[in-house]
Amino acid sequence: MNPYLAEFMGTCILILLGDGVVANVILGKTKGNGSGWIVITVGWALAVFVPATIFGAASGASFNPALTLAIAVNGGMPWAQVPGYIICQFAGAFTGAFLVWVMYKDHFDQTSDPGTQLGVFSTGPAIRNTPANLISEIIGTFVLVFTLLACKADVATKAGNFYVWAVICTIGISLGGTTGYAINPARDLGPRIAHAVLPMKGKGNSDWGYSWIPVVGPVIGAILGGIVAKAVTPFI
Repeated sequence: MNPYLAEFMGTCILILLGDGVVANVILGKTKGNGSGWIVITVGWALAVFVPATIFGAASGASFNPALTLAIAVNGGMPWAQVPGYIICQFAGAFTGAFLVWVMYKDHFDQTSDPGTQLGVFSTGPAIRNTPANLISEIIGTFVLVFTLLACKADVATKAGNFYVWAVICTIGISLGGTTGYAINPARDLGPRIAHAVLPMKGKGNSDWGYSWIPVVGPVIGAILGGIVAKAVTPFI
């Protein structure tokens, strides 16, 4: 499969399943309403696991502009591919968010709180503190990229995509409570744009004042994670 198509489809499925589990937990009158943080973290980890299993061989299953940049910085992919990957990731994220809205439209209509509606699409801080929120995203993404890139090839091969699932799951459970762990600019900005343009009943603003944090933080964290992984890998 063409790697750009793989990144588009993989990111679309990731957001459809990831934002979908959030919708199921927090929107009104769903079967999963109120089932909690553990369901969301496991659901998001599986949302990464599924498309990674399908499209990993075609594109490397990045689905994340920050991870794509880190891989390129480490020499793992040609820079000429990076813009196309990132465009396809954002397009896939927007499309996946649109499909979540189509799927859960009746439940969006039954949810009167604009913040809850926005929470399906994008992340937000539990306590709004710009430096702390930025650091949270940097640390979370650093852990993601470092653990993926520093893992020995033979270990990664034996563990397969279960390793990716475990990494995402533990980041969500251990580090996700501050900002909702975007750790992926496309995962946040693509759906946030979808929220801004969709004709949703009772919709509030898309919190653009916060939107740069889940973009800039993951990029910084990913590049640092990639650099450190490259530096320590010979000694592991």
